[in-house]
Formats: sequence, C-alpha cells, structure tokens
Amino acid sequence: MEIDLGKLAFDVDFHPSDQLVAAGLISGDLHLYRYSPDSAPVRLLEVHAHTESCRAVRFINEGRALLTGSPDCSILATDVETGSSIARLDNAHEAAVNRLINLTESTVASGDDDGCIKVWDTRQRSCCNTFEAHEDYISDMTFASDAMKLLGTSGDGTLSVCNLRRNKVQHQSEFSEDELLSVVLMKNGRKVICGTQTGNLLLYSWGYFKDCSDRFVDLSPNSIDAMLKLDEDRIITGSENGLINLVGILPNRVIQPIAEHSEYPIERLAFSHDRKYLGSIAHDQMLKIWDLDDLLQGSGNTERSEAGVVNSDSDDEMDIDANPSKSNKGTKTKNARNGHTLDGANNFFADL
Repeated sequence: MEIDLGKLAFDVDFHPSDQLVAAGLISGDLHLYRYSPDSAPVRLLEVHAHTESCRAVRFINEGRALLTGSPDCSILATDVETGSSIARLDNAHEAAVNRLINLTESTVASGDDDGCIKVWDTRQRSCCNTFEAHEDYISDMTFASDAMKLLGTSGDGTLSVCNLRRNKVQHQSEFSEDELLSVVLMKNGRKVICGTQTGNLLLYSWGYFKDCSDRFVDLSPNSIDAMLKLDEDRIITGSENGLINLVGILPNRVIQPIAEHSEYPIERLAFSHDRKYLGSIAHDQMLKIWDLDDLLQGSGNTERSEAGVVNSDSDDEMDIDANPSKSNKGTKTKNARNGHTLDGANNFFADL
C-alpha cells in the first residue's frame, strides 16, 4: 500500500489497536488514514496542527488522541474521532520539539533540539521529569520499562540513560565519532544498539555505558536513520539510501535487504499494532505500508517480540557519570525557540 502525502513527512505512528496510521508533515499538517489489505487507504483527517513543521506524532490514551510536536515549541493533543484540538501547550520546550515516544499508559516523553528530555504524566496533568541530557538535538529515544529508565541518543554523539525514579541523568556515554541517530534495546534488554550518521552500529552492554562494547562497521556507508526491533536477535534498519535492511545482532550480519522505499533517505519506520505491517516514510513524500510476512520470506525465523526489558535496578550504581561531559558536535539544522517558560504546563492534559 502506498499513500501520497503531498508533502515531506517527518514521523509516522500506527494506532495501538485499529487499522489507522498517522503522519506528521513539514507543512505542520497531521494526516490520519485507515488502511486495509483489501482496499486503498482512505484519509480520515487532515488537521493543520502547527504553524511550523509537525516533527513528531504519537497515539496516546489507547488511541483516542494524537500527540504532535513541532519546532514552534508546542505540543498538541488532537481528538482522533473529530480532529478537534483537545489541548495545546505552546511552551512545552524552549527549543524545537523533535521526538515523542510513549512510556507507560499515562506517560509520554518529548525531546527537543537543545538536548532536553521531558516526561509528561497525563494522569497528573503535569511535566514530571526534566533531563538536561544532551547539548544537541534528541534524535531518538527508547524506554526500559522494568528499570524505569529512558534512553536517548543525540547529535552530540552520546547515549544517555535517564532514571525516572531518581529524576536524574544516571549514565552518559563517551562521545562517539559521529552523531547517534537511532536506538533500540536488544537481547532481552542486555544490549543497546545505536545507529550512526556514518552507517555504523554501536553496541552497548547494559550497565556499561561509558563506551560501546562492539561496533558493526560493515553495515552501510549510509546513515542509519531509523531502526525497529523485530525480535531479540534481529533489527530492521532504514538508511539514507532508501534501503530497508534486515540485520542480525551478535552475530552481526546483514541478513538481507527486504525493501527499497525509494532512492531518498528513510525518515522513520513503524510497526502496525498487530505487527503484520511495516510503515516507512522517506523524502519522496510517500508513506508505504509493507506486508511484513512478505518482506521476511526466506529470512528464517520470523518471531516477533516487543521492546526488551531490563530486570530491576541492580545496575543503579554501575558506571555512573555524575558529571556528564558536553560537546558541540552535531550538524543538524535546528529551529530553536529560546526564552519560553513552562507556564500552563500543569493544565496541558486536563481535558485528556
């Protein structure tokens, strides 16, 4: 299935229980589509969500609302059924909001272009954690639910581990040679995999975040802009050359290319709620929805699993960087908005 979005898309997300997919566009518009294997996708909503681009999109509240983030520093909650605005926080961050991810049923995290990560509690209707984790844009985040730790990658070349219970940046890696663009948890939470601008994968062992324990340097000469965990041994990667690859981790190997979105860079990848479909967006303005079983034919075991978990807080005192160093590395153009305050943040989720 293919959807011509008409504009460059920055993010894509699937509904947690229905055949719906949402995309955020460079124009600031939010699109919502219903897809089906038996018919062409149908656009249900087109909402002008932001005055600047819509960089981040996530379904929240069991799919009843869509959360979007923008370089205009705002976060907007939109009703999925009606397309009406539920709540808007105009000063969510002091810089452009670049990423959104779901954590628990009642919390989401946002990351901005100045390296700040915030956790929002939809039940308490407030910002409950703020982490000055990096000096450059937040490129990706993932969540270790059992340990209540939020991992972030940045254009400054570091990986951070934010402890939600202690409300502090507990670990930070040494600076790598290039920007970190994507991150996933593997091997039942024992390994953290980071994609880089030069096409290498950096592998970190849980609890030992100062430096990577392994490097996969033969994956691609192109940047690894997006990654999804298929199972504990394999990931799906999206690269700057438009290729989508199936990659094995420990042993590190490219199992096979499974799709070519276009000749343009992959921006994001996402799984449907039943993990039957893979969604991809690239700089060709197209949203493509692939049958995952068709893509994986001949690739061996197609077992699928959710994000890796980490057992307990036993590593809390391991490899702690009490004074994380900073860097000015990173080349992504930012649209920061400085000088904003968080006035009104406590009321942001009041109507959700």
